[in-house]
Amino acid sequence: MMGSVQISHASLPSPDAATNEDFVIASECFVAVLDGATASGLPSGCVHDVAWLARRLGGRLALALIEEPGLPLREALRTGIVGTAALHGSGCDLRNPDSPSSTVAVAREHEGMLDFLVLADSPVVVETVDDEVIVLHDDRVDRLPAYDRESVSRLRNSDAGFWVAGARPEAADRALVRSLPSAGVRRFAVVTDGVSRLVERYGWSWGQLLDALEKQGPAAVVQAVREAELATPAGRYGGKRHDDATAAFAVPGAGPRP
Repeated sequence: MMGSVQISHASLPSPDAATNEDFVIASECFVAVLDGATASGLPSGCVHDVAWLARRLGGRLALALIEEPGLPLREALRTGIVGTAALHGSGCDLRNPDSPSSTVAVAREHEGMLDFLVLADSPVVVETVDDEVIVLHDDRVDRLPAYDRESVSRLRNSDAGFWVAGARPEAADRALVRSLPSAGVRRFAVVTDGVSRLVERYGWSWGQLLDALEKQGPAAVVQAVREAELATPAGRYGGKRHDDATAAFAVPGAGPRP
């Protein structure tokens, strides 16, 4: 069990979206952040949207971690994927590569160890007591040979492309994992790419991101994303100008603050 950890989090939908497709859930011993993959525009074969998928998957992943606190994170994710797939009805074709899916990032403390898992582009950022910053980031989606809709569809959940959590349990086996002694970690963050763009687009360092999360709080960091997006001319970067933004921040051993 986690001794005492302060976990704070905030999530804000894109101003261009009616629904927040991010999802965050936390307890005294874990935090999970998911980012539903925006629909490609190709037929998904499913009656559900990605927000539905992210929330159900996050809930079932959390249930697996609650019921078996020491379950390896890949196995917990596999359990969550299988449980979520069972919720789809007969009107959903889960063989369709464009069926709803989500990134997953998890941090869990158990018996003196901090375990981390990342699948797709929601990173975990860890600062150790020795001032080392470790970024667990799945960059496979950044190395695709092409980004048109058909190519991304073909490369999704493929070892030649990238993996996300949807209906295929084997995606859990492709997640990146790492474990560190809890006593060696000063602080860590779990964020979606709507927040990591502060580093990847707007010139922040990972250390600055951790400082802002600790001193100002996740809500202020999410707001800083919006300010940076609005201050940047539209079209300067590829992809969406705005995105759902979610950040969770934790200090192991800190306990609750007044």
